[in-house]
Amino acid sequence: QVQLVESGGGLVQAGGSLRLSCAASGFTFSSYAMYWYRQAPGKERELVALIGSAGGSTNYADSVKGRFTISRDNAKNTVYLEMKSLKPEDTAVYYCNAKVYLRPYWGQGTQVTVSS
Repeated sequence: QVQLVESGGGLVQAGGSLRLSCAASGFTFSSYAMYWYRQAPGKERELVALIGSAGGSTNYADSVKGRFTISRDNAKNTVYLEMKSLKPEDTAVYYCNAKVYLRPYWGQGTQVTVSS
């Protein structure tokens, strides 16, 4: 079955950096685009970044452009989210997502907390 396991979250001061990882299994990882979402307390889940199956195309939410970088290693079935210049408003649970045969799958999420 499809599994997505995020890691790398934590507590960081404003201006700091974190790298999130999402290890995928149960599907042909290299055939699917991958997504990172986040959900802050009391807010709706929002799309942060996406990357095409081969890694050549990426897109970002305006709020993270220039600070976050999504990448993938198809040999390791892993997608990453490099986050720099973190702000308190980046505090959220970050989720990895894949749409396999049009069905969305989610990881358990990893908490990112940015202190001011």
